[in-house]
Amino acid sequence: MYVADSRGTPAAPADAARVSSGRRSAIAPTVFALGTVSLITDVSSEMVTAVLPLYLVTGLGLSPLGFGLLDGVYNGFSALVRLVGGHLADRGGRHKTVAVLGYGLSALCKPLLLVAGSLPLIGAVLAADRTGKGLRTAPRDALISLASAPQSRGRAFGVHRAMDTAGALLGPLTAFLILRQAADGYDAVFTVSFCVAAVGVLVLLLFVPSRAPVATLPEGAPRASLKAALALLRIRTVRQLTLAALLLGLATVSDSFVYLLLQHRLGVPDRWFALLPLGTAAAFLLLAVPLGRLADKVGRWQVFLGGHVALLMAYVLLLTGWQSPALPFLTLALHGGFYAATDGVLMAAAAGSVPAELRSSGLALIQTGQAMARFACSIAFGAAWTAWGDRTALGTAAAVLTACAVGAFLLRPSNSPKEARP
Repeated sequence: MYVADSRGTPAAPADAARVSSGRRSAIAPTVFALGTVSLITDVSSEMVTAVLPLYLVTGLGLSPLGFGLLDGVYNGFSALVRLVGGHLADRGGRHKTVAVLGYGLSALCKPLLLVAGSLPLIGAVLAADRTGKGLRTAPRDALISLASAPQSRGRAFGVHRAMDTAGALLGPLTAFLILRQAADGYDAVFTVSFCVAAVGVLVLLLFVPSRAPVATLPEGAPRASLKAALALLRIRTVRQLTLAALLLGLATVSDSFVYLLLQHRLGVPDRWFALLPLGTAAAFLLLAVPLGRLADKVGRWQVFLGGHVALLMAYVLLLTGWQSPALPFLTLALHGGFYAATDGVLMAAAAGSVPAELRSSGLALIQTGQAMARFACSIAFGAAWTAWGDRTALGTAAAVLTACAVGAFLLRPSNSPKEARP
């Protein structure tokens, strides 16, 4: 595996990553280095994510509404700080510094779960953990886009997301093994998770270049500020992508709810629950690079919207009365395909419309809208499940997703993302 030594020169600009005519652009060492960090960190975070729904609902006895509130915090609180993280990273090209702060904060939160036994304390710890994720996500994605050639950004993000998802595949498996072997299973999971997260921070410090390739701004370039970030919405493509991501996020049911629905539908024993995320992660891992390359060829917007069609099909499968051993495999394959077609592809599409000097701020702007929408969806779905039951709640989510997909199609960018340039 290739890594970029931070003692060397900074990552090359995107233009330097291009190769001669007729040859495919190489994946920059920075992408592999950040992929390694994400792989290790996802082992840590997915260990916790895999057991958290069961720990909260079964161990602490939370209702679906209470879990929805906490899950909304876990997945949506980062939206409140993403713009701040993007702004701080763009000022002076401090992408790595902000990323280290984010990864470090999330790592420190893992052992705090050992002493947080009440709903308010757990909520506070999860909020701090997601603050770390909010700080690091946009600077990390900006580094990937800035180090990659425009025509191969989909593939670069696909490689990164595949490595990231390899960690997501190993995390639940590690948690499952720990729960089977340790007497105090949850405490052991949280402790090991902290140790693994600390290794990820160390790799980031040692092997990711210290400076972004835009450390010196071109003459007349706008200075990084929250006002400048919001002004990016004046760019038509950025505005369309932001609105579409927000709209589709309103009907994206949290992963944890998908796994709880599968458990209720199939009667999965508690001891096997931590393995359900493996199906999503495996499909994500297998499809991230192929769908990233497909997005570079046929258009990133088309692949992004197609991913939400896959999610809708997963909802429909959970709603049917079909009884088959293939049901969980198909559902989780569609769920993983949804992430492979949307997560990195959206960032690759956005990067072509956002100027390099505001790359972190621009990506954070789109991520913020999406995260806030998913935060609202998590709370609404938990409330609907508590009031009406899981099938009615999921049926409503499927109807809303269909309507939102139609709206997002009408909002599609006028220019193909694959043709966009920074």
